[in-house]
Amino acid sequence: MRLPEPRQRGEVSLEEALTRRRSTRAFGPGPVTVDEISQLLWAAQGITGENGFRAAPSGGATYPLETYVVAGDADGLEPGLYHYEPATHSLTLVKSGEMRAELSEAALGQPCVRNAAVIIVLSAVYERTTERYGDRGKMYVHMDVGHAAENVLLQATALGLGAVPVGAFRTKTIGSMLGFPETELPMYLLPVGRL
Repeated sequence: MRLPEPRQRGEVSLEEALTRRRSTRAFGPGPVTVDEISQLLWAAQGITGENGFRAAPSGGATYPLETYVVAGDADGLEPGLYHYEPATHSLTLVKSGEMRAELSEAALGQPCVRNAAVIIVLSAVYERTTERYGDRGKMYVHMDVGHAAENVLLQATALGLGAVPVGAFRTKTIGSMLGFPETELPMYLLPVGRL
């Protein structure tokens, strides 16, 4: 599914987004739109320059991250797990069905995961970076996921949405639930919803 083109000019300045950004763990009713999902994914890992450079920096441009959306209450998307393809700014359905309650359970029962309209999942394939940088590449992967997550949080704020970074979860359980290969580890859950 091709996503709507992301906007490159918004109504909220970076300074305003930085000032207003707060972790939101309680969400209001209502879906997140496909336009908003498009913007959030573009902020995380969208192509922004020649040679495939992305919105978030990456050590040596090795891009170890994979980006997914767990859709629950999303206008224009049936519930399920979708993989984001930065090169084409599109989504591929990986698995159909409502997954938020199960994901919440694997995230130590956190209600923000269950009650979010969508959850952005950032995962990493360490070998893409450690192949070039050895053991130090692990640190670069952790930096990369932090950059991407902050972009999502600031973009959510600029869109008038609530979001929260979640790092407390059972890694193997979530990896298995989402069908990740052993070489791909979930790093961050970013629940997003209406304020």
